[in-house]
Amino acid sequence: MLERIRQEGAIFASQRRADYLAIRGELEKRVRQLFIQKGGKPRRERPHYMILGSCPWLLNWYRAGRELRIPLDRFSFEIVSFTYGDTFPAMRYGDGKPYRGQVYTLAELEGLVAKYGLPQDWNPDGKLGPDRYIEAQVWDDEVLGISANRDANGTPRSPNR
Repeated sequence: MLERIRQEGAIFASQRRADYLAIRGELEKRVRQLFIQKGGKPRRERPHYMILGSCPWLLNWYRAGRELRIPLDRFSFEIVSFTYGDTFPAMRYGDGKPYRGQVYTLAELEGLVAKYGLPQDWNPDGKLGPDRYIEAQVWDDEVLGISANRDANGTPRSPNR
């Protein structure tokens, strides 16, 4: 599927390298382990990705980008983690910033934002580095209303899956 998206070249994901999914899988394992070390109890192997606040830049990644708002108080500290910036630069960018390589919990979020601000506020055009938003990794389906019998789009799963 990624190869087809890359060939079409119509959306942001088309710019991703061929090894993107392999790298993402390794980063997800790392983020998950760091989250568990801080007391997280993920209920999924791979997270659902969201961001903290609004980020108009992200809407351009998709043909018909939309925004979904879910209050933070809907999330248990056990099922949501955060990186300052997208997982890729947060875990791989070597600029020495103290938030690189770190995973934050819901309890740490207020202090993180107080210290560094929201990247979409101080770096909306990306001219100041790769940080454009705070990414939330949601390690549960139920909180997002996803049933075991439906996929992330709400489509019923085939009984043969």
